[in-house]
Amino acid sequence: MADEDSGTGLPTSLEMAWGLRERPGKGPRPTLTLPRIVEAAVALAATEGTDAVSMGRVAKDLGVSTMSLYRYVAAKEELYVLMADAGVGVPPPLPPEAEGWGWRELLTDWAYAQRAVLMANSWILRIPITAAPVSPNQLAWMERGLAALAGTCLGEGEKLSTIILIGGLVRNEATMAADMMDAIVKSGVAPEQALGQYVRTLRLLTGPDSHPAVTGLLDSDAFSGSGEPDFQFRFGLDRILDGLAELISSRSRSTP
Repeated sequence: MADEDSGTGLPTSLEMAWGLRERPGKGPRPTLTLPRIVEAAVALAATEGTDAVSMGRVAKDLGVSTMSLYRYVAAKEELYVLMADAGVGVPPPLPPEAEGWGWRELLTDWAYAQRAVLMANSWILRIPITAAPVSPNQLAWMERGLAALAGTCLGEGEKLSTIILIGGLVRNEATMAADMMDAIVKSGVAPEQALGQYVRTLRLLTGPDSHPAVTGLLDSDAFSGSGEPDFQFRFGLDRILDGLAELISSRSRSTP
């Protein structure tokens, strides 16, 4: 529930995450803290999945009563937001060579950094997005993305649309990778074997007369695995950035 007196409109737990509140209530400092609660929930999600996360289970892992958690977090949905914020962490520092980078290099670094975080913490992808980002680390990532476009001729709404578009590509690609890995783990089949079986299945189901385009794909080296490991992600990101570059260039040419 949002605190009516703060003016932020945020739940108390998120105000605590921002440092706007030290802890709920008064009296002796309790042993239970919001960071401890979030840490326990993240550990549970990382080992057993987000479906295992409940207020009761987190309380049990912490050795406290479920009701004690509600002094810090009003609902599991709030806990999910805090977990995702902890999972993504703060954006990594830019490398020294970034001083000479332009918007394209900065956005590329931003996209790959997000992708690395989500690939390493795939449980975050199982938390539904139900609202715009308002947590500290999420907004730090948003700030980094928007700042990459500073100095371009894009309007503020266009900058926002750009990072939403790229963020969508990142999340979609990471989700597909996580889904495929989950399926591989459940089947017990190595990725190379699964891909080989897929190609064999397609060859049995298709042919040059019924599916000439698919046949051409199968006859190419697209499934050979000899190319760049993240080719699909790089290809998609580059096409977005190519379109953005053309837009920025055309705006610059039309500006007196």
